[in-house]
Amino acid sequence: MQMPLSEPSAPSAPLADQSRFQQRLHRRYEHELALLPAGVPNRDTMGTAFDALQARGHDMGAALRILRQLVMERLIHLDCEAQAPLEDITRSVTWLAEFALDRACHHAREELDARYGAPRGPAGQPVQLWIVGMGKLGARELNVSSDIDLIYVYEHDGDTAGNAQGRNRISNHEYFGHAVKAIYGLVGDTTEHGFVFRVDLALRPNGNSGPSAVSLSALEEYLQVHGREWERFAWLKSRVVAPRDCLGQPEVQALRGVVLPFVFRRYLDYSVFDALRSLHRQIRDHAAKRSAGHPERANDVKLSRGGIREIEFTVQLLQVVRGGQFPELRCRPTLEALQRLARSGLMPQETADALAAAYTFLRRVEHRIQYLDDQQTHVLPTRDDDLAWIAQTLGLGTCAFLHQLDAHRELVAQEFDTLLGSTGKKQCSGGGCGGPRAQAAPAPELDALLEQLPPTVRERVAEWKTHPRVVGLRDEARTRLFRLVQRTGRWLAEGKVNEDAAVRLVGWLEPLLRRDIYLALLLERPSVHEHLLHLLGAAKWPARYMLQHPGVIDELAGDALLSERFVPEDFEREMGLRVASLQSTGEDDDETLLNLLRRAHHADTFRTLARDVEHRITIEQAADDLSALADSVLRIASRWCWSRLKNRHRESPQFAIIAYGKLGGRELGYGSDLDIV
Repeated sequence: MQMPLSEPSAPSAPLADQSRFQQRLHRRYEHELALLPAGVPNRDTMGTAFDALQARGHDMGAALRILRQLVMERLIHLDCEAQAPLEDITRSVTWLAEFALDRACHHAREELDARYGAPRGPAGQPVQLWIVGMGKLGARELNVSSDIDLIYVYEHDGDTAGNAQGRNRISNHEYFGHAVKAIYGLVGDTTEHGFVFRVDLALRPNGNSGPSAVSLSALEEYLQVHGREWERFAWLKSRVVAPRDCLGQPEVQALRGVVLPFVFRRYLDYSVFDALRSLHRQIRDHAAKRSAGHPERANDVKLSRGGIREIEFTVQLLQVVRGGQFPELRCRPTLEALQRLARSGLMPQETADALAAAYTFLRRVEHRIQYLDDQQTHVLPTRDDDLAWIAQTLGLGTCAFLHQLDAHRELVAQEFDTLLGSTGKKQCSGGGCGGPRAQAAPAPELDALLEQLPPTVRERVAEWKTHPRVVGLRDEARTRLFRLVQRTGRWLAEGKVNEDAAVRLVGWLEPLLRRDIYLALLLERPSVHEHLLHLLGAAKWPARYMLQHPGVIDELAGDALLSERFVPEDFEREMGLRVASLQSTGEDDDETLLNLLRRAHHADTFRTLARDVEHRITIEQAADDLSALADSVLRIASRWCWSRLKNRHRESPQFAIIAYGKLGGRELGYGSDLDIV
C-alpha cells in the first residue's frame, strides 16, 4: 500500500523530500549520497562516485545500480527544488546510460576475450561491437524512468582467436551473443539494488525473433530488403552510444553509411504518411484498450491525444519526408529539430515555439509522475495529494496546472491532426502539412471513375485500361492515382480548374507512375495538386520542365511561392547550412554536393517560372531573378572548388568570373546557357 505524501503545504518540508521515491533513497543510501560530487551529474562526477563505490567493496553490477540511485536522488532535488532546465535532467540520465553501457561493455569483453579470445575479421583484424542507442537514448532525451532501446551491431563475421591455449574458438556471432547477455546482466537485471536501466531489444532486425546481435552486413541486407516504413522513424534518432573509445573511429562511419540511405530517401517521400497514420492508430488503440474500464489511465501525458508522442511524430514525419534533400533537417533532439523546421519554413515560428513549450511542460510533468514511485508510467495520478505535489513542484496550483496541461495537449492534438490530414483549421507554412485527404470513401474503379469525368478528360483517362504502366501498378499506387483523378474531376465540376489542365496532368503523370512517391505527394498535399493544375492549364512548357525535374512540384506548397522574389543572400545561406550538415556526417563528396546544387537550382528556377506563368512578375523581373540565381550558383561552385584544391596557394581565391551575352546583360532565360570566362 502506498504511503501518502507529506502535507504539501508544510513549509518546513522540501518539495523533493515529499517524493516517496526520494524518501526510500534517503533511507537506503544515506551514507552513499555524498559520494556523488555536487552539481548536475556528468560523466566525470559519475566516474568519481563509481570508483568510490567500488573502493567500498561493491562489484561492478552493484556499483552501477547504486550510482543510478545516487543520480536519481540528485536529479529529483535539482528538478523539484532548483527548477533545473529540462536539458540538465535528460542529459544527465543519458550520460548515466552511456557510462553504464561503456563500463559494462568493456567488462564483458575482457571476460569473453580471456575465455574465447578476441573476435577477428576476414583479414585477422580486431572486430568492434557497437551499441546503438535508439529513441530517446539516441536523441539524448532519456526521462528519469526510461527504458533504453538498444541494437547491438558487430563489424564483421568470423571467428575468435581462442584462449591462451588456443582452444575455445567460437564464431563472432556466438561471441557477441554472449556479450549481449553479459551486458544485460550488468545493466538490466534486477537485484537488491534494483536495476540500472530496463533494456529493450525489440527494435533490432526481425524483432524479438531475431538474433540479439547482428553483423553490419546482415543489418544492411535487412534494411534494404525487409526494412519497414515505421523502422525509418525508429532509426532516425539512432547513434552509437558505447563503447566510448570507438565513437571517433572511421569504422563507425560505415554504420552511418548503412542507416542514412534507409532513413532519408533521395526524393521527397510522402508515402510515409500512411505508415505513420497506421503506427499512430495502433498506439491510440493500445492506449484505449489499456484505459478500458480504467478511466484514470486515459490521462497519459505521453500516449494520449495531444501527448509527447504526437509532438515527436510531428517532428519526425517532416524530417523523414524532407531530410533526404534537406540535410540541415537531420538532427536527433526534438527541441532542436523544431527550430530547424521553423528556420526552413516548414513550420511557422510561433507553432514551433508553442510545440517546444508544450514538449518541455509535458516532459517535466512526466518526470514528476515518475519521481513519485520510480515507476515507468506516464499516467497522471488520481490522488489529490499527488496532483497537488506535481503542481507545486512546477510552481502552480492544482487548477492552474490542469488548465495548462489541457491547453498544451489541445494545441499539440490540433497540430498533429492537421499534419495527418484531419479537419484542422490551421495549416503549416512552407508546405509542411498535408491537407484533408480524399479518403472518406474508397477509391472508385476505373469504369466508375470515367463516368465522373467530362468527355475530353474521359477519353484521355480511358486509355489507362490498356496502358502497361497503369495495369502494372500496385494496388496502393493505383488507389492513389484514381483518387487524384477523382479529386481533379470534382474540381473540374466546381470550375476550379480547366479541362486542358486535367488532360495535361494525365500526360504528366504517366511517365512518373513507376515512382509513386509523386502520387503520394499530390494526394497528401491538395494545395500542391491545385497549384500544379493551375500551372498546367496556363501553358504547355511548365509541364515539360516539371517532367524533367518532377521533384520541384513540392515548391508549389505554401503562399510564399508566388509572393516572394529570389534573394541571393538567402539562397547562399541555405546552401551553406546544407553543406555544413553534410560535412558533419562525412557525406560532402563531390557528387553529393553537385546534386545538392542542382536540386537547389532547379527549385529556384521553377519558383521563378511559377511566378512568371501566374503573372506575378514581369519578363524583365524573371530575367533578373534567373541571372541572380546563376550568379549565386557560380559563387558557390567557385568557393567549393577552391576549398577542395589540394595545393592552393592561398585560402581565398583572387580571380574573376566574367559573364558575356545574356548573363552579362542580366537577360537570362529558362533555357539559356552561360557564356563565361
